[in-house]
Amino acid sequence: MPIRQLSETMINQIAAGEVIERPASVVKELVENALDAGATRVEIVTAGGGLNLIRVSDDGSGIPEKELALAIARHCTSKLADNIHDIRSLGFRGEALPSIGSVARLSIRSRTASGDSAAEIGIDGGRVSAVKPAAANRGTTVEVRDLFFATPARLKFMKGERAESSAIGDVVKRIAIAFPAVRFTLAGPDRSTLELPATEGGPEGRLRRVAQVMGADFPSNAIAIDAVRDGVHLAGHVSVPSFTRANALQQYAYVNGRPVRDRLIAGAIRGAFADVLPRDRHAVTVLFLTLDPAIVDVNVHPAKADVRFRAPGLVRGLIVGAIREALANAGIRAATTGAAGMMAAFRPGAASYAHGGPANGHRSYEAAYRASGFAGFDPARSPQRPLDTRLGDAANGGFGEDDQAAFDAGPLHSADARAGQDQAAETLLGTALGAARAQVHENYIVAQTRDSLVIVDQHAAHERLVYEALKNALHSRAVPSQMLLLPEIVDLPEEDAERLAMHSETLARFGLGIERFGPGAVAVRETPSMLGETNVQQLVRDLADEIADNATGDTRKGRLDKIAATMACHGSVRSGRLLKPEEMNALLRQMEATPGSGTCNHGRPTYIELKLADIERLFGRR
Repeated sequence: MPIRQLSETMINQIAAGEVIERPASVVKELVENALDAGATRVEIVTAGGGLNLIRVSDDGSGIPEKELALAIARHCTSKLADNIHDIRSLGFRGEALPSIGSVARLSIRSRTASGDSAAEIGIDGGRVSAVKPAAANRGTTVEVRDLFFATPARLKFMKGERAESSAIGDVVKRIAIAFPAVRFTLAGPDRSTLELPATEGGPEGRLRRVAQVMGADFPSNAIAIDAVRDGVHLAGHVSVPSFTRANALQQYAYVNGRPVRDRLIAGAIRGAFADVLPRDRHAVTVLFLTLDPAIVDVNVHPAKADVRFRAPGLVRGLIVGAIREALANAGIRAATTGAAGMMAAFRPGAASYAHGGPANGHRSYEAAYRASGFAGFDPARSPQRPLDTRLGDAANGGFGEDDQAAFDAGPLHSADARAGQDQAAETLLGTALGAARAQVHENYIVAQTRDSLVIVDQHAAHERLVYEALKNALHSRAVPSQMLLLPEIVDLPEEDAERLAMHSETLARFGLGIERFGPGAVAVRETPSMLGETNVQQLVRDLADEIADNATGDTRKGRLDKIAATMACHGSVRSGRLLKPEEMNALLRQMEATPGSGTCNHGRPTYIELKLADIERLFGRR
């Protein structure tokens, strides 16, 4: 076949294959055009997941009648001067409208502020119609119907209507976060209406817009980020380590106001949270990078979803350093969702025996009683039953003797009374985690502050403390060790013994002295002092597994941190160990002084705080 010049329609359809991947891509391009035109109101209407109809209306500057024909021509734009390295708008290529018109039925109706009337132009599968007068308010309305009708093969690759509608909603939300002063509305017969009212400018207004998009829980569990390095400014919010998601869909990143999905930024976020999140959980973030357009290339992806930084190391270092510093400065904070889950578990009606419907006070119990009838009443399933369910004893005179003996054992004082007896404990009520009051199930410390109840997982909390102590000691000096009276001989597979011998110098920095002891065995002569008495056999086997899993691909620092995490797990206070009040309070004080102690090494929360006001609501006092 001889070389020939492609037709204009074919060129536009090829471009559409790159730019217009799905209906959400059309919405993205049209909304960006509206924002570049200075719109303060953007309304989007879709039908059939965007395949049947997409209509985007705005109140921007509009397009003059004489420029409408140019607007649908390739490589015609008002957003780009002669310098490709100075891009300050969302769009700049001039490909979107002709590409959309080549595969769909497109109409543009627009009116400028100074225009006496509006004008309209259409393009149907690449065929352009003449400009004609129209009636419209100031701004522009772009309507796209029958998307991909001119390239029906593309329709086979579209997902279902619900999936395409969801993708459109995600695009609108992602853009809306960067423009809090603009009102967005997304509606249509294929979706429930999404309304995002405009908010004021500044960080507070931006956080309110984020709450509109991501839910009211995020601001309560967010930490502000604000850092500058070598002309690059980073701002936004990240979640506390105990507020996470199962995927990274709620990680939003913006470069000069442009929403991007950049691997470098995503990797920097993972690196910043590496020590405080489990591998299968992801932080919630909204980050805004502002920098000179000349040092970032936005022209590397057809849909402008990726960017390239001239100094990627600078950007990554800024993100990792700023997030870690913010987490450290935020002190100890627990996610409010933990308290919400506890509230839900405590509410009447949460148990399996509860009747359906809301449980507000005694009305629900009375209604349940009437509904069940007296003959069907079962005391064992009653919400007002005593804690003791041995109904025979209760029927013969109340609580059983064994239960009553517990009350006769001696005088019992309330937590407030005990605090009054201990002046030192009274002063601790003003601290972040308060004063330890009890240990339950030999694993959970119950503490009291002036306005809340705190429950601490002693093993998870101490695991984080030992981990941080190991890391700090490692970076400053070798960890102190204690000599074993008799060396501990650990039998291992030959390959595991060889790996441990290869890493013996690294393990010695942690205070663990290991040497080969014949084939398939190692001798442990020293253990870290801070671990105290530990199961040496299990510790060495776990370390061998950790080294085998991370022998390749990890940096030296990453391997050291994982070894420290494994050792910390063995050196922490075990579940089932009884603690004295002094030990419990010492653990709480250490948690308050240790950055990142709100989660353990595996990302689980170390404590949950329930406010006094929430407790009073549970009992109907508020």
